[in-house]
Amino acid sequence: MRPLIAGNWKMHGLAAQLREIETMAATVHADPPAADVLICVPATLLSRAAQTAAGRIAIGGEDCHAEVSGAFTGDISADMLKDAGATTVIVGHSERRKSHAETDAVVAAKAGAAQRSGLCTIVCIGETEHQRRAGKALAVCGEQIAGSLPADLARSGTAAIAYEPLWAIGNGHVPTPDQIVEVHEHIRKCLMGIAGAAGAEMRILYGGSVTSDNVREILELANVDGVLIGGASLLAADFDAVLRTLPVRDSSGLR
Repeated sequence: MRPLIAGNWKMHGLAAQLREIETMAATVHADPPAADVLICVPATLLSRAAQTAAGRIAIGGEDCHAEVSGAFTGDISADMLKDAGATTVIVGHSERRKSHAETDAVVAAKAGAAQRSGLCTIVCIGETEHQRRAGKALAVCGEQIAGSLPADLARSGTAAIAYEPLWAIGNGHVPTPDQIVEVHEHIRKCLMGIAGAAGAEMRILYGGSVTSDNVREILELANVDGVLIGGASLLAADFDAVLRTLPVRDSSGLR
């Protein structure tokens, strides 16, 4: 499975940062990595980022509303993202679940809206430190998948799951390889339970303090089909350092 390297700029980026998009796109075009590349940017930059990237890398949104339109001041619909040039949207990011009290049902509604608009969808899940210490990591992730991922979306071939252990985001703490493998294997079983054979083909991304120092080791783990990167995706030099450390893949897998 061709991996996906996805960047999430979060609430970062003014017009001046479009030069980072240009540099990333030019570098990827000139020397394509062994992966698909996506950068998700704030809505204020989306149309300009898509124009700057000019198809050399994919550009996505960071969130969407579940409705097509309406009296939802400040919100952005999936159709609006698509119209601005997005190919993909992130839903259910841990920061949205925590800071905006988004439930699994809300995330599922957003994921459904993204599917109807023709966007690919990255559905985020993950446990807190308290839940992990209580031995509930697998149960929590399974419940979030069941509640956040519509079955028809899981079977569509246009969705990915991003596993984000909340206790590892932005602080340099990365789960052990065994911990990542355990959760990703459980996620795979859950996806196959929902979508059958299609669940075996869905990408499962890892997200949480991914850098050029650890990305290769992470991508070589079983059932890790890509990464969701935060801070290391903001600057072209840092993001390129991640891309250049990727394991090379051929038809038989990693080599």
